[in-house]
Amino acid sequence: MSPKRVRAVEPTQTLKSPNQYDLTYSLPIYKYTKDLRETLIYRSEGSLSEAPTMSKRGRGGSAGNKFRMSLGLPVAATVNCADNTGAKNLYIISVKGIKGRLNRLPSACVGDMVMATVKKGKPDLRKKVMPAVIVRQRKPWRRKDGVYMYFEDNAGVIVNPKGEMKGSAITGPIGKECADLWPRIASAANAIV
Repeated sequence: MSPKRVRAVEPTQTLKSPNQYDLTYSLPIYKYTKDLRETLIYRSEGSLSEAPTMSKRGRGGSAGNKFRMSLGLPVAATVNCADNTGAKNLYIISVKGIKGRLNRLPSACVGDMVMATVKKGKPDLRKKVMPAVIVRQRKPWRRKDGVYMYFEDNAGVIVNPKGEMKGSAITGPIGKECADLWPRIASAANAIV
């Protein structure tokens, strides 16, 4: 059953701008359940200022919303370390926010926080589990404007649980999806694509 959109546009006095309207639409969830109703603020120019964004894989309360991407880095993948902490590569142990499905490996993409260990690098970084954020992946993913993006390598940076970088610089470009979610990483990047 395809989603049916019912529009009821009426001017309201509670909104601050005179060109804003209340837009209520209903989407059928399942065959025998009630319709889901949401109220949005609709601008007369045609753009939705508070449109619902599709969150990625149902992660409750993570840092912002992100559109669904092609997952290119499963558990046990090794990625390059793109910061100046002294680590050469990172081995992915788990992906934050993945609840899982039987026999499916949890996978990460650009902007995801993972738990990783350092396989090559400074001895004080090795044999410890630490959080990292993926900044590049080789698997192509589709952006909302229809462009397919991919990088020449898989890379991540070591962070603390709040998302602040352990290093001070990033080598190479990072994805826009990562920069939108992690402002500390975006400020250290020299190129965002």
